[in-house]
Amino acid sequence: MDQSFSRRFCVAPMMDWTDRHERYFLRLISRHAWLYTEMVTTGALLRGDAARHLAFDEREHPVALQLGGADPHALACSARMAEDKGYDEVNLNVGCPSDRVQTGRFGACLMAEPELVGDCVAAMRAAVRLPVTVKTRIGIDAQDSYESLAHFVRTVARAGCETFIIHARKAWLKGLSPKENREVPPLRYDVVYRLGQDFPGLEIVLNGGITTLQQAADHLRQVDGVMLGREVYHNPYILAGVDRLLYGDDAPAPSRHAVLEQFLPYAERMAAAGVPLTSMTRHVLGLFHGIPGARTFRRALSGSGCGGATAAALLREAVRQLPPAA
Repeated sequence: MDQSFSRRFCVAPMMDWTDRHERYFLRLISRHAWLYTEMVTTGALLRGDAARHLAFDEREHPVALQLGGADPHALACSARMAEDKGYDEVNLNVGCPSDRVQTGRFGACLMAEPELVGDCVAAMRAAVRLPVTVKTRIGIDAQDSYESLAHFVRTVARAGCETFIIHARKAWLKGLSPKENREVPPLRYDVVYRLGQDFPGLEIVLNGGITTLQQAADHLRQVDGVMLGREVYHNPYILAGVDRLLYGDDAPAPSRHAVLEQFLPYAERMAAAGVPLTSMTRHVLGLFHGIPGARTFRRALSGSGCGGATAAALLREAVRQLPPAA
């Protein structure tokens, strides 16, 4: 794949965070970062408001739809919907450890059933021409040996998956909350590196604990791609260095103010369509992270006194709260 259109740097799928407004905003900062939707279950697509769940702006490309499910037929139908809508990839969630997801028999608990995951991947591959990828952990509960992980990867790869996004922590399916599962199990980057060495024909993307672009660049000496999540959400302007450092694109990065100016027409258009202002402004709260006046900027955007302000007026007023040098 052309490096300018690759998964060298990915923004993780995050429930309640990586909605279409967040993805549009992030695309204004980086032209190349690979974006993922929130996880969408097959039931939500096949029995719910599919148009709402699948909606995205053409400017978001490259963008992947992450699916949650364990029924091969339902996943194949959902993947076909994603392809028809114009997504660039379909990703299967085999990493979420929440109780709700486990009750539906999908997410991280599927690591115990590699053959079923293989069947799911095979069904999706047969239904679409899109890449079908898997996001997973390095293990679950007591099933945390490298041999078990390698067996899982080998089995799913035989079904047609060529890209694995690996969160370098195991997951405890009982006893830890999803938040604790992102923090308590130790990071094992060495395990993911070993996968890359043992499966040179696969694309291995590393996820977990990465907070700087220098760390990302260091990991890219060992793996094919990196994925960041919460760091990007809370400090979105970190993406300003991605294109040059990780993709070799020498075009100048937009300033924070330029990003907001580009976001204004979108916010106005969405607000006119009935989208609440807070559904969009909440995503830009971290744009001036670490800059003097950032707290005032956030307060101006999240204050309750917005009244009937337009999206443009609200954002411009928030910017006016910043010192000139911001």
